[in-house]
Parts: sequence; structure tokens; C-alpha cells
Amino acid sequence: MEVLHTIQTLREELNYHNHQYYVLDLPIISDYEFDVKLKQLQELELQHPEFFDANSPTQRVGGAVTKNFKTLAHEQRMYSLDNSYSKEDLLDWEIRLQKIIGNSAVTYTCELKYDGASINITYENGKLVQALTRGDGFQGDEVTQNIKTIKSIPLQLKGNYPSKFDIRGEIILPFAGFEKMNQELVEIGETPYSNPRNTASGSLKLQDSAEVAKRPLECLLYTIVGKNLPFSTQFEALAAARDWGFKVPTTSALAANMNEVFAFIDYWDTHRHDLPYETDGVVIKVNQIQYQEELGYTAKAPRWAIAYKFKSEQVSTRLESIAYQVGRTGSITPVANLTPVQLAGTIVKRASLHNADQIEKLDIRLGDIVFVEKGGEIIPKIIKVDLSKRINYVPPTKYISACPECQTALVRAEGEANHYCPNFYGCPPQIIGRIQHYISRKAMDIEGLGGETVALLYENGLLHNYADLYELEVNQLLPLDRMAQKSAENLLTGVEASKLIPFERVLYALGIRYVGETVAKKLAKHYKTIEALSKANVMDLVMVDEIGERIANSVLEFFENQENRLIIDRLKNKGIQFELIETYNPNATDILKDKTLVVSGVFEQFSRDELKQLIEDNGGKVGSSITSKTDWVVAGANMGPAKLEKAKQLQIPILSEQEFITLLNR
Repeated sequence: MEVLHTIQTLREELNYHNHQYYVLDLPIISDYEFDVKLKQLQELELQHPEFFDANSPTQRVGGAVTKNFKTLAHEQRMYSLDNSYSKEDLLDWEIRLQKIIGNSAVTYTCELKYDGASINITYENGKLVQALTRGDGFQGDEVTQNIKTIKSIPLQLKGNYPSKFDIRGEIILPFAGFEKMNQELVEIGETPYSNPRNTASGSLKLQDSAEVAKRPLECLLYTIVGKNLPFSTQFEALAAARDWGFKVPTTSALAANMNEVFAFIDYWDTHRHDLPYETDGVVIKVNQIQYQEELGYTAKAPRWAIAYKFKSEQVSTRLESIAYQVGRTGSITPVANLTPVQLAGTIVKRASLHNADQIEKLDIRLGDIVFVEKGGEIIPKIIKVDLSKRINYVPPTKYISACPECQTALVRAEGEANHYCPNFYGCPPQIIGRIQHYISRKAMDIEGLGGETVALLYENGLLHNYADLYELEVNQLLPLDRMAQKSAENLLTGVEASKLIPFERVLYALGIRYVGETVAKKLAKHYKTIEALSKANVMDLVMVDEIGERIANSVLEFFENQENRLIIDRLKNKGIQFELIETYNPNATDILKDKTLVVSGVFEQFSRDELKQLIEDNGGKVGSSITSKTDWVVAGANMGPAKLEKAKQLQIPILSEQEFITLLNR
């Protein structure tokens, strides 16, 4: 069976390279070579469905839709951990251990406590067969299809593994991925996610596994459970899991006594800020499994393990009022106005309350004393109300029912967390927000015109939509505050120059809901003209790479609106680019094919954007930050010291501007 042999060989190769890339961070083939092999395997599997394997690397892209997640019992209960908040608590815990097992030579495994969503994954004969959320510890929801899309989770194990076992860990969302997801939401006018942990947890219950596959989730494993396991200590178990192909953090350490445990805690209490993930403490476990079995469990937690929680910087202050902000898409965000208080080196005056559900959950009321901390040490958030200081009766907070700006009745679609103002063309913040988005740097990049000036022009009746920008005259601008002859002329020059902005950026600038930079580029490249895009139906749109039904319906809704079509007609008449101009660079090469370069500093012969374009024209990719996958850093004057240090630390070659030019001229 030559075909079956080829399929099995490809699966083994792809599993190996996937492990090198996502677990060890040591890729040995290019993304292009990986994709070629994956495509070859996909084609063979389509031609020979009799050789289907649920754990084939081709299944990682997702596509299965789960309407209802089955609730199944855990074979072995998933316990909680007892928490400790001081070193004295840990010493007391050690005394409790000694009462049961005597003064035996106990050693400890110290592991960082990552803040994510707990998962239990079952393997049989080296294959992933089931994944359950923690649930209530006795039973959880089956999320197998979604878990298979996470590339750091092996579908097929390697080495000498038991015939059946469960492995447990945390599904986490690294800070970089979380920030990127939020940036994309902000770009399309949506409310950003509140924190990485909740976003990771929510991702596991998305119905479409293809959507889960798009999220940069990772899985960090920490415990193996099963019968007749081939190791005698927790530390050996972690090493074995790494050998089988799991992503097990290398930050864990073996401690011979409690002083060494304290040293581990002290080190990570400072250095946790350098980690790419959220961590809120250290888990200390009795290392010897025979002692773990002897110590057993309480009703809620193992006696042989305890969590030491790092102290989050937390302050209390008073809730003075709740304001409601209207975004450019009409999304309503409630914001807590607080008595100013210092937190983690900054003065905090406001904190997001996210939505109506969060307000109800906190039961937050005007005048309450609230506790505020940095969620994920990034975003200030209210974590709870100090009910002991609520003296007088204050009625529960009632979420607003009308838009605070235009008094239109709010709507809340089924399944959505946020309320929206549907008055798209009459609500001032939405109108101003759309024009501010249109002129922004990544969109039309209109020089001489800022967000405050847009608001000023709207308030003075000179702007009602972004097409009005192209009909402004100097004599209309001069009476405005802080608007002199020169600044008025500069503004109009910037407006005129925007007529040269290419179609993909114009499409992004229109502010179609859910259409960010990347989606706009894909749509522009596929449809070529605004006219072709405006005639597309849902079925056509979802056939475009990475376009789902939500985006497709939003695009359809935009073009069905008569006012939008009139605005586009006006923009066409003013000379805005509504057709893709595909450029040909005769000097382009593939010399940088499969290479990733990061640009940093100030350059003499090129602007940063010109350098980035050169990299792409010659087959390379432009990276936003330096990682082990970066091939070169192109450095100009005043390169950022943090990037320089990172490049040296990872031994990434640094090219000067002239060295980069020489490289291209080869």
C-alpha cells in the first residue's frame, strides 16, 4: 500500500516539525516547506477517505461545529488546590505533612501557576482521544475538536508512553496574542476582551473549531494521572511528558527543602513580569509519588500540593459614578469613575466595567468602596465590592436603556455581551468615530487633521460623514478655533493627498464592522473593485480565505444601506481609489524567501515603510518583535535598547542599512 505508506510518512514528518516549532521553538524547515507537505497530505486524504485519521495534522485547522457540548464524568476527579499567601502558611503546611509521613526526606517540585482554563486530555495508544474542561471537578464539557486545533498539544505521542493516561494543564493565551486580538477588535470598533484568562476559557466553548484554530492559544501541561505510570516522582513525570511531546514549562525546579522553595518563590515574584503568560503564583508539590499516595486528599484538595499566591497590588477607592461610552460601531461600554488612587505606579481614575452582565455580577452601586487591581498586571479592573462599607441602602445599578448621546433605545443581540445604539447615522459619537477612523494613520492617513479637529468640524456643521471632507474650503475653516490660514491649507492638502491611498486601505477606512486591516486586504485582493465587492453574496464572501459568516453578513449589511452607497458614489466622484492597482516591481527577488526580518531605528536611505516594502518585495516577512524565529534585524540609528538586548540574547544577526542593501544586491 504505497499511498498509505506516503500518508503515514507525511503525518509523522508533520507531527515532528509541528513539535519542533510550537513546543521546542526550534523549527528546522521553513513555513513554506511545512505548508507544501501539509497540502500534499490534505490532497492524498481527500483522494483516499478510507485512510482518514481523526488525529492527522490536517485536522488542526478545525472546521467541526459543536452545537451542544456533552458533559462527561472525569475518570479521576480534578481537585482544587488549597491556597497560601505567606511563607508561614507554607511552613504550617510542611508541619501537617510531617504529622502524616514523619520526618522523611521529602523533596518538593516547584512549578509556576499559570492563569488559564484547566483541561484534562486523555491519550490511548499514543493518540489524543478526548479532552474535557474542569467543570465542577467531577464532570466537564467535552471540547475535543477545539483542543485539537491548539498546535502545542500533540495529536500523536512519541517515545515509550503508557497505553492509557490523562494529562492535565492550563489552556493559556500569551500576552502578545491577547494584545493582537484586542488591537484587531479596536480597529473594527469592537469592545476589547477583558483579560487573557477569560478569553482563553471562552475560546474552548466556541462552536466553530475553525474559529478556535485562529486564536493563538497554548497548552502548558503539569500533571499526569493514570495507573502503573513509569515514574516515581513528579519531577520525573514532567521530564517524561516533555519526552512524549508535550509542552511542559522548563521553569519548574526541584527543591530539597523549604528554604529552596522560598528561593524559587522570591525569584519568580520578581521575574514573573518577564514571562509571556499570566501567572499568579507557585504550586508546590511533594515530589515523591509514594508520599503523595500516602498523604491523599481532603474533601476538596490534595494534601500533597499547595498554591502560593503572589500578592497582586490592590487598592480600595470609591465609585463616584458610572459613565457610558459609545464606540464608532455603536457598542456601549460602561466605565467606572473612581476617586483617584495610586496603583502600580500610576494614578487610576477609571476602570472598565465591560458590560451589563459584569455590573450585575459585581452588584456594584454608586458610592461603593471597591477593590481595584491590575488585571493581568496590564488593565485596571474592579475585582469586588467591599460590602461591609455599604452603610446606607442604595438601589442596584440599572443599566441604561437608551443611548447616552442620542437617546435612541439600545439593542442587545442574542449571544452578544454588549448593548448597541442602532442610530448609526444620527448618533454623534458614532459619526465622529467613523470619520476619525477614516482619517487615521493606517487608513487614509490625512495629515493636518486630528481627532479633535474632526469633532470640531462636526460640531460646527461642516462634517456629517467622511465624504464631506472632500468638499471643505479654506474660508469655512478659518473661523474655527486654532485654525489659521496655513493650518487650513495643510488640512486641505492632506485631504487631497488621501486620493492616492490604495484600495485596500480605503476599504479598511470605510469602517465596515469586523473588517480590520487584514480582512480589508484579503477582500481587496479577491474582488479587485468596490463594485464587485458590493455585488457579492454571503456564499461568495465566505469562500474568501478567513472570511466567516459574521464578516460576510456585516459586509452585506453595509452595502445594502442606501446612505452608504450614496457616500461611496460621492467618494468615487472625488477620485478616491476604489480599484486595486497591482504593482509590479522589476527588481523583486526571492532572496528573502521564508526569512523573517525586524526593522528598528532610523534610516538614511529609506523610510521604515519603504524598508518593510523592500523586505516583502523580495520574498521576506516583516516581524513586529524579535523572537527566536527572527532571521535578521535591520538596524538604523537609535535602535531601541530593549530590541538590541533581545537580539544579542537570542544571537540574532544585526544588519546595518548598507549591509541590508548589499544582501539584496547579491
